[in-house]
Amino acid sequence: MRLINAAAAVLLPVCLFSSTALAGKADDTLNIAFSKELEHVDPYYNTAREGILLGAAVWDALLYRDPKTGNYVGNLATGWTWIDDTTLELTLRQGVTFHNGEPFDADDVVFTLNYVIDPKNGNKSQANTSWIKSAEKVDAFKVRIHTNGPFPAALEYLAGPIIIQPNEYYAKVGQQGVALKPIGTGPYRMESVEPGKHFVLKRNDAYFAAAKPKASIGTVDIRTVPDANTQMAELFNGDIDLVWGVPADQADKMAKMGKFQVINAPTMRVGYLSLDAAGRTGAKNPMTDLRVRQAVNHAINRQGIVDALMKGTSAVINSACSPVQFGCEQAVTTYAYDPKKAKALLAEAGYPQGFSIDFYAYRDRPLAEAMIGMLAEVGITAKLNYMQYAALREKRIKEGTPISFMTWGSNSIADVSAITSAFFRMGGEDDARDPEVAALLEKGDSSVALDARKAAYGKALTTIADKAYWVPLWIYSSNYVMGADVSFTPTPDELIRFYDISWK
Repeated sequence: MRLINAAAAVLLPVCLFSSTALAGKADDTLNIAFSKELEHVDPYYNTAREGILLGAAVWDALLYRDPKTGNYVGNLATGWTWIDDTTLELTLRQGVTFHNGEPFDADDVVFTLNYVIDPKNGNKSQANTSWIKSAEKVDAFKVRIHTNGPFPAALEYLAGPIIIQPNEYYAKVGQQGVALKPIGTGPYRMESVEPGKHFVLKRNDAYFAAAKPKASIGTVDIRTVPDANTQMAELFNGDIDLVWGVPADQADKMAKMGKFQVINAPTMRVGYLSLDAAGRTGAKNPMTDLRVRQAVNHAINRQGIVDALMKGTSAVINSACSPVQFGCEQAVTTYAYDPKKAKALLAEAGYPQGFSIDFYAYRDRPLAEAMIGMLAEVGITAKLNYMQYAALREKRIKEGTPISFMTWGSNSIADVSAITSAFFRMGGEDDARDPEVAALLEKGDSSVALDARKAAYGKALTTIADKAYWVPLWIYSSNYVMGADVSFTPTPDELIRFYDISWK
C-alpha cells in the first residue's frame, strides 16, 4: 500500500518554546481550542460538533440522557407520557429562569419547536426536528408534541440536540441577535461572542442542576485555532488547556513529553465517501455506474489508513452508520481492498484508462490525500477541492458533488435515524435518491415495534451496501490532549460536557 504524501503534520519543534506557562487553573479559566470556525452559535443554525458542545453548555433540552447509564431523566421537563402513538405530553419544571431573568414556561417550548419546524425559518438541523408536526400549550407548565406519525426515537432527540430558546427574547432580537448574545438556561452563560473566532462562557451560579450538574470551572475561554501545529504549540506554552481530535502522531509526541494527559477514546463519528449515484452533478458523472462505485470501494485500503494514520481505537466499518447506534446492521456486502478488481470493474464500465473527477473534503487532509493516492493507483485521477465545512455542505445541498469525503457524529444520537435516515431519505445531501431505501428508512423511523424497526433499517443498509452508494470508511477515535491539572473523562458520544470538567 502506498500512502503518498499522507503523513500527518509534524509537531512544531519544542525548541521554539522556552517553558510551559501557568495552566488555566491559576485563574479558574479553562482554555479550549476549536478546530472549526462555527458559523452560528444557535444549535439550530449550525451542524458542527463545536455547536453541539456550546448548545449543551448554554442551553438545556427537555430531557437528559445520563452518559453513564444511558437512561433518560427529566431536565426542563419533569415527566412525560405518550397519550397515543403520535402525541407526547410533557410536564415542565417550574422555577427555572433564563440567563436574562426571563422565566421558563410552556410558551418557550411551544415557540421553539414550532419555530424550528417551520421551513421558512431556515433551521439547518431539520433532520433533528422533522419528526415533529406541532407543539401545543396545555397549560403554563404542560405541553404536547404532535409527531408526523409514530416516532419511537423521540426521547433520544428531546434529550440531545433539541434545545429550548426564550420566546420573548428571541422574538425581540431574532436569529442575528441570538448569534451575538445567546440566552439559555444552561450551566454556562455566554459572556461574549466574536463570531466564528472567540467565545467566553461564565458559570451560571443560579443553575437549577436537576439532571446536568452545576459547572465547576468559572470561565471557559474558547478560541478557533484551525491549525493543528499551532494548537500543539499553544498547549505546550500553556495558552490552551484542552484540545480534542489531535492527529495520532502529534498525540504520541505530546504523550512522550510527560507533561500532558493524552487519552484516546472511541466516538460515534464515522467517516465515509458519498458518491453521486443519482447523477446530481451531471449525467456524465461516472459515479452513476454501479461498477464504478464498486471499484471506488475496492480501491480504498481502509484498514491500511487506520493502521498508518489513525491508530488508537479507530476501526473500519462496513455499514452507513456507527455500530453503536440502534439498528446499525453489520451483516452487509463488504468490499475488500483489491486494486486489481477495481481496475477490472472500471474497464467493464468503459473506463479502461480511468477518468478524472473532483474530490471534495473539509477535514483530515492527510486521510483525503491517502485516498486520492489509492484512487490514482487504479486509474482514477481525483482533484482535491478542500473547503470549509459550511461551504461544502451548502454546495452538496444545492449542486451535489461527485465524491465527498465527509464525517458525521449524528449529533451524539445513538440511533440509525440520526445518520442513515439523515442522508438517504431524499434530503439535500442524499446522493443516492433511491426511493426503495427512503421508504425502508421511513418505515424504520416510524415503526413502534423494535423488531420492525431493526428489520427495516437492516434492509435499507443492505441495499445501500449492495448498490455501493457510500464507501463506509471507519469509526473515529479521538485523541484528547490536556494539561496536567484538567480532570475530564471522554464519553463515546464525543460530547465534551464543559460542566463535567474540573481541576485536579
